[in-house]
Amino acid sequence: MENKEPSFAEEAASTLPKRGLLHIWQSGGPSEPLSPERVLLSQCVLQVALGEHHGLLLAQGGHVYSFGELLWRGLSVPPSAPLLEVSLRGTTVVHVACGGFHCGALSEQGGMYMWGENTAGQCGPTEGDTDSNVTVADPYPLAVVDNEVVPPSMVRIVDLSCGREHSLALSAQNELWAWGSGCQLGLVTSNFPVWKPQKVEHLAGRHVIQVACGAYHSLALVRCLHPENPNTPKPQERRGSQRDEPFASDDAHYCPLGVELTESMTAEVETHQILYPKMGLTEDVLSPFCGFNSQASARRRSRQRLWPAGISHESQAHLCPYSYSISDNKENVLLAGTEIEPDEHADPLTQTDSCTTSYPLPALTDKKKPALPNELELHNLLQKLCGHSLEMQHSRRLGDADTLSSQTSDDSYVSSTPSNELLHTRCENDLTFSDVVRSSSLVGLEEGSPWKKKIILEHKSSSLKDINQKGKTGTRRCSLPGTPTHATPRRQQHFSSKPSSVSEDGLLSLKTEVWSWGRGSEGQLGHGDQLARLQPLCVKCLTGEEVIKVAAGSHHSLALTAQCQPSFMQVYSWGSNMCGQLGHVNSPVTVPQQAKLSDGLRAWDVSAGQSHSLLLADGECDKPLLLYCGQQQEPRSKQSETSCQGARSCQRSPNRAESYTVRPTLMPFCMEMGYINSVCSGGQRCALLANHIIIGVISAIHELASIERRFYYWLSSLRKLLLMPLFNKESACPSLGDPCTRLFLSLYKSFVHLSILIGQHSTSLTHFLHNVLRRDVASLHLLTHIQHFLDTYTEYCTVVGDFQVMGGFQLLHKLSLECLGSKQTKLFELDLSVSGDADPGSLLYWPLQQLQQYNRVLLKLEACYDVLTTEYQYLHQSCVQYEHLSATLLRRKKEAEVTFIFWKTHSGKNTEGLRLPQRRVLCESSNRTLTLQGAGRFSNHWFILFNDALVHIQRATPPKSLFSTHRVYPVNLLWVKPLPENDSGCYAIKMSCPEETFILVASTPQEKNKWLHFLNQEVDRVLSGGGQGSSPGITAMSRTASYTFTGEGRFKDAQYTGSWLAGRVHGRGTMRWQDGRTYTGNFKNGLEDGYGECMIPDKLLNKAGCYQGHWRDGKIHGFGIYRYATGEVYEGCFNEGQRHGYGMLRSGKMDKASSGVFIGQWVCDKRTGYGVYDDITRGEKYIGLWLDDERHGSAVVVTQYGVYYEGNFRENKMNGLGLLVSDDDTAFHGEFYEDWTVNGKGILSLANGDTLEGHFSGEWSAGLKVDGIYTKQAADEIEDKDRNNFLLGRYVVPADERWVCVFDECWRRLGCDVADRGERTTAWENIAVCISSARQHSPDLSRYQSKVLECLECIPHHADAVTTTNYDNIRKYLTKACETPIHPLGWLVETLVTVYRMTYLGVESNHRLLREAVKEVQAYVKHFYSIVRFLFPGLPDDGSVLPDTPISPCRIRYSSFTEEPSFVSVVSCSTLLLPLLLPQLYQPLFMLYCLHDEQQEAQYWERILRLNKQPDQSLLSFLGVQQKFWPMWMSVLGEKKQIISSSKDVSFGGAVETLQQISTTFTPSEKLLVIQNTFEELTQEIKPTQDGDFLWCMDDLLPLFLYIVLRARIRNLGAEVSLIEDLMDPNVQHGELGLMFTTLKACYMQIQMESMI
Repeated sequence: MENKEPSFAEEAASTLPKRGLLHIWQSGGPSEPLSPERVLLSQCVLQVALGEHHGLLLAQGGHVYSFGELLWRGLSVPPSAPLLEVSLRGTTVVHVACGGFHCGALSEQGGMYMWGENTAGQCGPTEGDTDSNVTVADPYPLAVVDNEVVPPSMVRIVDLSCGREHSLALSAQNELWAWGSGCQLGLVTSNFPVWKPQKVEHLAGRHVIQVACGAYHSLALVRCLHPENPNTPKPQERRGSQRDEPFASDDAHYCPLGVELTESMTAEVETHQILYPKMGLTEDVLSPFCGFNSQASARRRSRQRLWPAGISHESQAHLCPYSYSISDNKENVLLAGTEIEPDEHADPLTQTDSCTTSYPLPALTDKKKPALPNELELHNLLQKLCGHSLEMQHSRRLGDADTLSSQTSDDSYVSSTPSNELLHTRCENDLTFSDVVRSSSLVGLEEGSPWKKKIILEHKSSSLKDINQKGKTGTRRCSLPGTPTHATPRRQQHFSSKPSSVSEDGLLSLKTEVWSWGRGSEGQLGHGDQLARLQPLCVKCLTGEEVIKVAAGSHHSLALTAQCQPSFMQVYSWGSNMCGQLGHVNSPVTVPQQAKLSDGLRAWDVSAGQSHSLLLADGECDKPLLLYCGQQQEPRSKQSETSCQGARSCQRSPNRAESYTVRPTLMPFCMEMGYINSVCSGGQRCALLANHIIIGVISAIHELASIERRFYYWLSSLRKLLLMPLFNKESACPSLGDPCTRLFLSLYKSFVHLSILIGQHSTSLTHFLHNVLRRDVASLHLLTHIQHFLDTYTEYCTVVGDFQVMGGFQLLHKLSLECLGSKQTKLFELDLSVSGDADPGSLLYWPLQQLQQYNRVLLKLEACYDVLTTEYQYLHQSCVQYEHLSATLLRRKKEAEVTFIFWKTHSGKNTEGLRLPQRRVLCESSNRTLTLQGAGRFSNHWFILFNDALVHIQRATPPKSLFSTHRVYPVNLLWVKPLPENDSGCYAIKMSCPEETFILVASTPQEKNKWLHFLNQEVDRVLSGGGQGSSPGITAMSRTASYTFTGEGRFKDAQYTGSWLAGRVHGRGTMRWQDGRTYTGNFKNGLEDGYGECMIPDKLLNKAGCYQGHWRDGKIHGFGIYRYATGEVYEGCFNEGQRHGYGMLRSGKMDKASSGVFIGQWVCDKRTGYGVYDDITRGEKYIGLWLDDERHGSAVVVTQYGVYYEGNFRENKMNGLGLLVSDDDTAFHGEFYEDWTVNGKGILSLANGDTLEGHFSGEWSAGLKVDGIYTKQAADEIEDKDRNNFLLGRYVVPADERWVCVFDECWRRLGCDVADRGERTTAWENIAVCISSARQHSPDLSRYQSKVLECLECIPHHADAVTTTNYDNIRKYLTKACETPIHPLGWLVETLVTVYRMTYLGVESNHRLLREAVKEVQAYVKHFYSIVRFLFPGLPDDGSVLPDTPISPCRIRYSSFTEEPSFVSVVSCSTLLLPLLLPQLYQPLFMLYCLHDEQQEAQYWERILRLNKQPDQSLLSFLGVQQKFWPMWMSVLGEKKQIISSSKDVSFGGAVETLQQISTTFTPSEKLLVIQNTFEELTQEIKPTQDGDFLWCMDDLLPLFLYIVLRARIRNLGAEVSLIEDLMDPNVQHGELGLMFTTLKACYMQIQMESMI
């Protein structure tokens, strides 16, 4: 298939870009000059990917180009004219990848496109084995679907890598997906190919950073999970079978292959072990997993058909100079990874460190060969082989047997041979034991090498080291081995959470691991053996090495780390080294080894090809250097000769390369390439991306990255050479001393933090350079994480300065001379200063120079942008911050040096107490430049200003080095004020401190200004003002700080934390005393003032009391709640620490001997005035006056037994005249002597009307002695049940005098000391302040509450005269205010409800209190209205008429017979305020009404029940209702039906239902409105049956309304009538509403009359 894509020549522009330039050349070293071919594109190349014989280019704009041997299309495209992938037009591609013979691309949205060879399912479009899916000619979208979620969702892919027969994709959730064929997929399956992408469950729950694919192996870079991280999957205890619970505490169920062995597999393995105890397992056991099946042969045959006919065999040989041969008979091949058994009695299947049954890789055994020689013969042979020099091996051409490791599997075969040679290679059948030991995996073993012992003698897989066994201790690696999670739901619970994509500080993490899996015949997995791994396994020796990138060649692997050591690169390599591609000759090659490089080179990018490796490194010059290791290019004459020999021996085994490098070598042409951003390798090709712009953004970023990598190397070296040896030295602590030891530990910790930050930053800069053309300069971490950089450098400099102040540098220098010894000379190489004396101080301060480097590079970047651009502003701001930090830290360094010299000069025992690590000397007056005003002539005062305190030292006389006393004044609590100069020339400064104030006198004006500058500067710095030095006398007056008082007074030894003002506590804060007292709240002028909470412990009771409320002048004053340690709770008003005013005291509980509740007035901490005491223990309630905590004056006492007493009390006893009424209406009116004890004249009235008058004595409950006259009621005298009611209320407190303290507190809250006297404006301001404060301190308010408070916070118009226009506004405002307890009026309503319920509710409720309860409600309304009129002075007196059009609900209708009735609006306090009070007072009041009329109610209800048994017409006839008013029809569901004689409850139903609503209302006005609506409803039902104008007359109305009342069946109708009558507005008593109410009352009375029945 051939596409008609436009050629490169047609698309090339006349001017070529200078950025993103691509150069491609054939792999080879610098033995012969190379000229890389430049690919000329009109667009910048962003990325290049190389396969075996093809490649992809990603250009700017997301365009993708192909070149090379496009086998799936039958095209051969030269790199100089790449072919545009037309099918990807319209898709913004951000990443491309090349496999052996297939391609992949990622779109900006995370979509994936695949094309190329698909014989192994590596492109994965469809399942099947037809020719239609052998190749995929054009890119097609491949979806990755996560079926584990419900519903299944598409997975966004962010990275893609391709191998020979597999593909790996990394999702945005850092999960790995695989498809294709072979064990390199890491999937638990034996069915290949895998067409659809499947999740690699073994890495589920881990944070995969990068993935790389070799020919038949895979690498993954995984972020390390901390063992204590909650997101880390924790191993579970093993329960049941391995299939049910994959996790085990010791990982014993994991074998070196990384798979879970089932019982069947174990049995098969044991069988092979018995048959071949020395040779291991056969290949058949693992062939289904690693792809050793017929499908592999089919794929190779298909790949042969893919070669275009125009490509000759010679051209193929030119592409790959190697030609290997292998036999089809795999049984004759022995794996180089076969392990040798040292102990003939040991079981090879049990000699592992981590599992009880682990197995080596199955070997292909030759049945004709004898058994392997014993251990001694093998050992001797290895010693002979290892004696040959490596140099001879590098140049010598080995025979067929020398390359056995490349012949034993398809893995190594494909790594060295083009795919079309697969069908033409043959293998020699004849292999001896010497062939095995000469394999590449054993070449280079030296005598006595520890690796030789580990691999040959111990023959234990290094992948099994350091894994805990049961019953043994050890350290597990940071990332635990994973498990497939798709089998059972139990397996999914371990990986439910994902780790974050970056470290805690937002930078790239350096704590990484390398995981590998797939075929390992060349050791490319890095586990110390040549075994295959079916699932990912961690390469433990790279854990902790800070790997930042991995690269996979065909059969070798590379790992780039952030660390660097002298003479070694930070590049690890392992695997096949037949062409020197590893960059070293270390053995073994089955484990990662460091590549050696010239000193001063630091690699920062790597790439691996088929038999070579490319590296980018920093050197002495400013441009990156290109390094190469691998096969050397031969001269052209030799190349032709070699090709001829290759053609003659194409059927033979491949030979080792003629010549190759053993260490990375510089490519000279790289100096002409400009700035190289990245390198790429694939097959036998190499490529690089460079920029030819010498100056500009790219060069500056390259310089910054190089500087940062060099700085990280310096930090790592200093840490290893100096800090770490001292940190690990046991004798360091005694040598440094206790203070310096702690500081050294902090210094080491800060140094490590700085080193980690620089390592992360250098890594991020490397990633930035790889995509420099697609990245914005504003995304540099140096800019985005500027605060983290500033904080880290500041913390480090602070710790170094503290260490220097305490003399740590000198101690550290002595200790380093003792500890380092000969290594001391290496420190001289690290000292970059001019002196070069390797002083620890200069070394530790050297990182500050890096800030200047940042500033210099940012200035270069800043110069590349226009001043008006956003990038310029961003860079400029960052540059200023780094410059400012550099200057600040250098100043701190100087301060630390001056302070150290100061303490060295003034050393002594007395000064040691002032010597603190964080303290710096700023100024001192040792030369008497500053003294204390008024000091004695012979006194000697010395002032030292530190960065945290001003120290006043009074020296001894005569002056000595020691001092007698000193005071320390914290700088944050120092108020500095310059005093004006007087005529005497006194240059004074006033100093204010928390406990004292003093004046300092300077010797000269210059000295005064100097001290003012330093003092204000430090105060400003401590208060976060920047520390630049304020103007003299300008410092913050209000501050927040902590202080411990030392002087005498209330706050002695107390610790305060909070706000200050001019040296005194002021604002909100917390004070803690030594005795346990704690106050948290507001202060004013040094004392508690405002709202606060105080805890007061009681040592005797071992409990603490708590007060929450208001304070004034250091004392409890205002309203608050005091919970005493005794259990009592007082809620009320205080005055100067004493209970004064309204308050409620609750004492004891129900189970205590004495418990009760008092609510009333207090004076000077005693109950005085009106109050109510509920004695819960005795079951009595006292309602009356008190004096000095005793009952004294008029009062009422009710008991739970129904006894009622009212009279006088004196000295807490009943004394004087009083009235006592028992539950059976027996009453005594006379003189009392003590509680319930009479002594004197009196009258006893019995329940039957008889009386006994005379002299009484004795206790009421025990019996009375009587000397008097008994009078019996006459037979013809009418019994008067209310004969005693006229006496009730004679001795009670008048209603207007009750609860005066409650209304006084409301006036006080309004700002009035006396009722109705005060500033009205002040009252409204107090209300607004109260509401505003409540909104600020109550964040949990609902939306409705916030809206109400917002309305109440606005002061309404209150000075205008009240009219009907604004009367409703006042009523609405009062409604909202009374619903809000924060408002003074709301508090008043809430308190009145509390005292009312306290008085009239409870078991002591007595119906004889009804009259007083009604009077009390009326008194509430009267007092309340006076407060409302004070706030709204425009309100008229009670009963006055409003002048405008009536809107008020209080309306008087004078005539109901006119068509347009007239209304007059009357202001009534009851109508205005009862709706606010009565709904909450209704329950106790209505209950008293029901108790008072209980007997009458019983009679009324009995008649109601009896009369309602009659039908409607019978009842109407009985009541005397005229027949013209009888309804004849009724409506049932809209249908009109006639009423029959037996119908019941169908007549006048609307009026009956309306009247029943009277029980749902609370106020008299609402109840009267219900009665009015009932009459109107009745009139509407009667009117249609009457002719003409209809007017009611009482004779017609009363019987009919009596019927309505009977049918309504209203319980406690008498109580409703009495409540309306007592509280009804007097203005409506004689109007229409009054007439209607009279009708209802008459009906109630008629029902009770016997004559009616």
